[in-house]
Amino acid sequence: MPAGPVGYERMAQVSIVTSQAGAVIGHDDAMRFLFVGDSMTIGRAGDFTWRYRMWQHLEAYPALAYEIVGPRSTLYDAEADAPLSHAYADPSFPPAARRHLSGWGEGWLHMAPVIADAVREAEADILLVSLGLIDLGFYTDAEQTAANARAFVEAARTANPRIRMALLPVIPNIRAETDAPFAASCDRFNELLAKAVADLDTPSSPVLLASRPPGYDIHTDTYDGTHPGPTGEHLLAATFADAMHQAWGLGGPYAGGPALQDPLPVPVRTSAATTAPVTV
Repeated sequence: MPAGPVGYERMAQVSIVTSQAGAVIGHDDAMRFLFVGDSMTIGRAGDFTWRYRMWQHLEAYPALAYEIVGPRSTLYDAEADAPLSHAYADPSFPPAARRHLSGWGEGWLHMAPVIADAVREAEADILLVSLGLIDLGFYTDAEQTAANARAFVEAARTANPRIRMALLPVIPNIRAETDAPFAASCDRFNELLAKAVADLDTPSSPVLLASRPPGYDIHTDTYDGTHPGPTGEHLLAATFADAMHQAWGLGGPYAGGPALQDPLPVPVRTSAATTAPVTV
């Protein structure tokens, strides 16, 4: 991950319902999902992304009326050092399902000030959030990062008082194996995030703490010690999908997985993408 956020294009919000029937949470037509995250969520050119895996999961439940919403749709382009790429590993990934609010080098610090506008403009009902690693690596300590997470939740509720949120704890990356203070900071933040979820969860606006994906191994499920490869993408999507199913009865258990054949061969990364592991 780079040491700072990068700029993004703003896209006009166009909602397309991919499935028509089923119960809803916040609307009469469809639940609106907004993916919020850092480089693990935006992905880079040539990735499938865990967002793609989640879209496949949602499509497996035809009774579930949903939309994927958000102001961005691109991948990070390493050569341009900017989010300019549309080169998803599966080119048939529908443009409407590519939407998100995630950025290479962006964390709770950057998303807390913009989440209210994003929720309001997209009319989001459910936020799937994976943030924190970049904050702890470059911007804020554990306590400050947790305060920004709380501010994020409160800001989202100003736009939709009935918003639902599933938050993923930080998965320590390869840096944590050799940097004991950083590893301790990750652990401390996860403790504070769990407390924040317990404090902020309400019946009208549930906040759910997803679990670290069981068996997630940064040496085999990422391509550089930080960013998910195909198996990691499935595991990240699965932990959100299973958490929502278990807590809210939404959809069903995650049925995808790395054992299933991907629609396209896993892309071979260029030298720019296969350099030394990223050490946030």
